[in-house]
Amino acid sequence: VQLQASGGGLVQAGGSLRLSCAASGSIISIYRMGWYRQAPGKQRELVAAISSGGSTNYVDSVKGRFTISRDNAKNTVYLQMNSLKPEDTAVYYCNAFALHRTGAPPRDFWGQGTQVTVSS
Repeated sequence: VQLQASGGGLVQAGGSLRLSCAASGSIISIYRMGWYRQAPGKQRELVAAISSGGSTNYVDSVKGRFTISRDNAKNTVYLQMNSLKPEDTAVYYCNAFALHRTGAPPRDFWGQGTQVTVSS
């Protein structure tokens, strides 16, 4: 399973960005998709996740500003980020918890990361 993320960039505080991540390859089923981020000197943290049924969860610091969604037919997850703050600056990683081979347990797959920089 390959995850291709796009949509990062440089934006001023208060601005918006939309991240996209498409999964491809040998996919039987994707149970959960999500976005993590890692800022310099900090641990990677879960930003938002969405189940195949559409249930979502967010880290407290982005609630009310970020929205995660997915298109199951396209195996794609999106992260709409509004009211961005400098503290949102990080490398954002796409994640999928998926079943990719009959007989093997589902496992995590990761995208390559996309840089989001918010200037003050």
